[in-house]
Amino acid sequence: MELTRAIDAYCERIDAGYWAEPVNAVTNAAFLLAAVVMWHRSAGLPLARLLAVILGMIGLGSYLFHTHAQVWSAIADVVPILGFILVYIFAINRDVWGFGTWGALGLTALFFPYAALTVPVFQLLPIGASAGYAPVPLLILIYAVLLRRREPALARGFVIGALILIASLAARTLDEPLCALIPMGTHFGWHILNAIMLGWMIEVFLRHRARQGG
Repeated sequence: MELTRAIDAYCERIDAGYWAEPVNAVTNAAFLLAAVVMWHRSAGLPLARLLAVILGMIGLGSYLFHTHAQVWSAIADVVPILGFILVYIFAINRDVWGFGTWGALGLTALFFPYAALTVPVFQLLPIGASAGYAPVPLLILIYAVLLRRREPALARGFVIGALILIASLAARTLDEPLCALIPMGTHFGWHILNAIMLGWMIEVFLRHRARQGG
């Protein structure tokens, strides 16, 4: 693998310079802001605090990718996102469904075959690289449906989160198609909406834990 191979994936980037994507780079501050807010709100809940830390890492990884734009920084961009997904699924499996640690880990591991099955389906749609993320809002909605009677407030929170994520995926997908109309692209909307969505998902978990008495 050529870790230093240059990647030109977004409308805003017109050369290989460090600040070739200033809007895409700077808007990663939204992740850091959301991480700080959720860190303070999640005192006493280790999993929520871990999610807040990973949220901050998402911002840093994405910043590195939109400034360096190489294979190694692309890895730094996607690994924290995967980490957030897995930790969140584990938290819901353990603290909402009530599975023990090992049961929750086993169910969380099912995300990988789930993604392997659903990503090719989404690749049939004209959404480009966003197909790799599309299974996530679907999974959130599946959890919402399954929890709608047992935890209706949590289910509503999941629906809101899924809708925000779908909107952010739209911004990501439309970046190149709208490049001629919007020279800086629309990828920055993916950052801002994603930061809101991830912070909201932590908030949904915190509210559930508060209703359960901690």
